Amino acid sequence: MSEILIVPFRPERAPAFQQLNLDWIERLFAVEEADRKVLGDPARAIIAPGGQIFFALEEGIPIGTATIIRYSHARYELAKMAVALSHQRCSIGEMLGAAAIAFAATLARRPFFLLTNSSLASAIRLYERLGFRLGVDPDPPEYARADVYMELPIGRSGS
Repeated sequence: MSEILIVPFRPERAPAFQQLNLDWIERLFAVEEADRKVLGDPARAIIAPGGQIFFALEEGIPIGTATIIRYSHARYELAKMAVALSHQRCSIGEMLGAAAIAFAATLARRPFFLLTNSSLASAIRLYERLGFRLGVDPDPPEYARADVYMELPIGRSGS
């Protein structure tokens, strides 16, 4: 494996963002309307409201992605984390997660959350290594497949 670079969104990477995510969603679940909204126009759905999309690049080719989605001035989600099947189990998810957490930490001093599915045991272990812990979702999830809510405290809660 060549050197992996973690870089932010650029419009020409939008098709790779969409494809990396569709690959895992279609393989394991069904694509939902909320997926279509975010994947179809990531610049509008994620970047414009104050979020960010990170890419893992190998020799300039996107092989993984993760996003920070802003819901309010203090509520951010780690979402749309995907790594190409050919590059899984190479610590790329951890690299993407760490970049996303560092970005979120500059924006909010409140818990940072994610939603996942209980059948994704490897993903849950990754999130736990990144510091996320199981919690109770204060809002109903947008996704039918989301049955696990996890939080990562960032900074001092309430500051």
